[in-house]
Amino acid sequence: MKTLYLDTFSGISGDMFLGLLCDLGLDLAMLEAELAKLPVSGYRLTTAREQRHGIAGCRFQVLHEETHHHRSWSSIDRMLAESSLAAPAKDLARRFFRRLGAAEAKVHDIPIDQVHFHEVGAVDAIVDLTGAAIGLSLLGIDRVWCSPLPLSRGMSRAAHGALPLPAPATLE
Repeated sequence: MKTLYLDTFSGISGDMFLGLLCDLGLDLAMLEAELAKLPVSGYRLTTAREQRHGIAGCRFQVLHEETHHHRSWSSIDRMLAESSLAAPAKDLARRFFRRLGAAEAKVHDIPIDQVHFHEVGAVDAIVDLTGAAIGLSLLGIDRVWCSPLPLSRGMSRAAHGALPLPAPATLE
């Protein structure tokens, strides 16, 4: 059983996670081929070697043109279910989005079928989350353990207006 341990002392983003998977051996061409099985377009993936504070790593980016990014949980789940992604990656991506949908449903006190993702419904987030599921599957990683995430303070602007940090659905 392969386990990935994440030391997230300063947090982690989807791009950071995919860069890490590339550093662990994820083939970008294979990732792109799998992501092409989704009915989303208007994006491209880039990678570059970067060094910060003397530490080298892969900088991964999802460059996209999308301006409208509201999608319902059920439409994303349907898109994944109907895709030709390999079963392990498809199932994991659906679990990722179901967990996010359940958190949003709880915070907004609505059924999961009524959840509309704003930022998470964007092409970038769909590629990040589905790409993570594909990458974990292709690398044969069975479990992911994570150190405690740092909690921020203050306020942030989102589609629902000003929210405290961490945002309620994020905290959930």
